[in-house]
Amino acid sequence: MKDTHKSYLFASLTIIFWSTVATAFKVALGNASIPQLLFVASVTSLVTLGGFLIAGGAKRLLMQSKADLLKSAILGFLNPFAYYLILFKAYSLLPAQVAQPINQIWPLVLALLAVPILKQKLPRTTLTSLVICFAGVALISSQGDVNIFGKSSPLGVGLALLSSVVWSVYWLTNVKDERDNVVKLFTNFAFSVLYMLLLSPFVDGFYSFTIEGVASSAYVGLFEMGLSFFCWMSALKYAKSAAKLGLFIYMVPFISLIFIHYVACEAIRSTTFIGLSIIVAGILYQQKDLLLKKEGRSVE
Repeated sequence: MKDTHKSYLFASLTIIFWSTVATAFKVALGNASIPQLLFVASVTSLVTLGGFLIAGGAKRLLMQSKADLLKSAILGFLNPFAYYLILFKAYSLLPAQVAQPINQIWPLVLALLAVPILKQKLPRTTLTSLVICFAGVALISSQGDVNIFGKSSPLGVGLALLSSVVWSVYWLTNVKDERDNVVKLFTNFAFSVLYMLLLSPFVDGFYSFTIEGVASSAYVGLFEMGLSFFCWMSALKYAKSAAKLGLFIYMVPFISLIFIHYVACEAIRSTTFIGLSIIVAGILYQQKDLLLKKEGRSVE
């Protein structure tokens, strides 16, 4: 099989996995509490990443310094611990078709936060993209009501937006960490599991798991956090153009609507599809200069 075909195969698997997770979040939240969901998902992902680590040489894990462990303690707190607690709470307050598209604005948030964190210049298209994306967010949140929060929880929308900020801070901080990706992620998830264990005495019924709750939470850990990482990294490894491959990710929220409708049984509103299209258009507009440069074309 050619490298290009391998790249598209792994990218397709990643898209399928990620397209199901919004629905999986809602199903899991119907069978487990938010702390239980994050704990089981984190443990599942830790085991999955541990398998990749062993396959590539587990000795790499022991070569980390105290500074590396401190980084993972911080990064593991940001993601998955804080990020998913916030995101799962947003999903518990909002329909999946509202929470998932709002969370998709993270590439734009990433570009904005790169200014103070990485000392990068603010791209000329970012502010315009911000207005476009928030128009999409407003449309999705309103669900057709003149009052923007008439049919959506303001707290839920705020948390969905906050999750994008936490995710962006995590990746901007992570970019300065030069350790092997699998080693970093495994150690980060190990700290997240530790944080959940420290939190457990303060959560009523934390260890009162159900079979349905464990199964649905494990699915989230495997396909949102663990296996999808391996597939996406493999897709990038074999890709001739990472820029072109990155565009495939914007298929995820649209395919997600199919699972949300048929599995989570939500009636998909026209405002969701239109608003999501606006958000994706805004993100692509913000990234157009980068994409054109990677293709070796003029941006003028």
